[in-house]
Amino acid sequence: MARTDTPTWGAWARGSDEEAATRPLTPRAIHRAAVESGGLAFALPPVLFILIPIAFAWWNDPGLEALIATVLLPVYGVLFVYSTGIGLYPQRVRLAWFAICTALVLLLIPVLGANVLFMVMFQAMTHVLLLPWRWAVPSMLAMSLAVLVLSIVFEVYVAAGLAVMGAVMAWGIGYGVRQQVLQEQLEAAQRRNAVLAVAAERERIGRDLHDLVGHSLTSLTISAQLARRLVDTDPDAARAQLAHIETTVRQALADVRATASGMQHVRAASEIASARTVLSTVGIQAEVPTALPPLHDDLAELFGYVIREGVTNIVRHSRATRAEIAVDEHSVTVEDDGVGIPQGASRSGLRGLEARLALAGGRLEVSSCETGTRLRATMGADA
Repeated sequence: MARTDTPTWGAWARGSDEEAATRPLTPRAIHRAAVESGGLAFALPPVLFILIPIAFAWWNDPGLEALIATVLLPVYGVLFVYSTGIGLYPQRVRLAWFAICTALVLLLIPVLGANVLFMVMFQAMTHVLLLPWRWAVPSMLAMSLAVLVLSIVFEVYVAAGLAVMGAVMAWGIGYGVRQQVLQEQLEAAQRRNAVLAVAAERERIGRDLHDLVGHSLTSLTISAQLARRLVDTDPDAARAQLAHIETTVRQALADVRATASGMQHVRAASEIASARTVLSTVGIQAEVPTALPPLHDDLAELFGYVIREGVTNIVRHSRATRAEIAVDEHSVTVEDDGVGIPQGASRSGLRGLEARLALAGGRLEVSSCETGTRLRATMGADA
């Protein structure tokens, strides 16, 4: 897949832990990471807002404090711009960078006074760029709310507007980055599962072909040798052996075709194995059966599609912490403790699954609320 030279904002993720750990912490490497993130071009224009507190500092009291602000604020601007690159580093580096940014803002309080509130937008962005998402949202909202209140108290109403705008923008950017991280983790897990599935399928086919063809060829060899000996002395017995050879060849050919065609079908067992890996990759606790009841091939295929669709929806939309898959002879259930299916969300996958089950004589039940989603498919008399 081709890479573009100018990635768009949000089209990046923090990468794997291995990639993050191997990045050198040098100015050149940080700059390269910022370019790779795609956020550098978007972080540069907002830095111009740093001129506002600098201008206020010189306007109110030109002197040493204004000079200090003129020195420290550009330093903070550089740290803010390259936070986009630091986002690709390990968590300990991100936390240290965030601590330095926060310390600079605190140092500016005696210098700028109430005008330090103008820094709220920058600090809100550093929250979502550098902190883990579960920390970033509450801390960013708490900080923005505190700045909003202080801005009203000190009558710095422009800062109050910046606090609201910064919270909204930071949440939007952070949410987009998080969704991209989850999507890339899901795709990576699916790629790994595909490789493992291919290897497992090759091993299964090789084992099945060995058992089937090996036995058939042994039988054919013996029958051919016997027919050759009997062709002159007992032609009827030789013809019987030739008929046996023909029957064995036809059966072996049918078995080989059936074994090879098995690669093209979805199976409940393989989808459960894939679900366990995918869910754990994105931090969702997976409770899946360790053994399955005997299932007909058609039923195993249908249940595999149900599990695949349910797990895909959990990873993409649910924000769940736990997911459970249950399978018996006549039904399969996929359940999570997330926030439910969003209003207005496209349900094309579920509609297609419902149609597939209906054609097979089954039924799909979907129940979704703010405490989770339950997907249940039933077949046979239970439907």
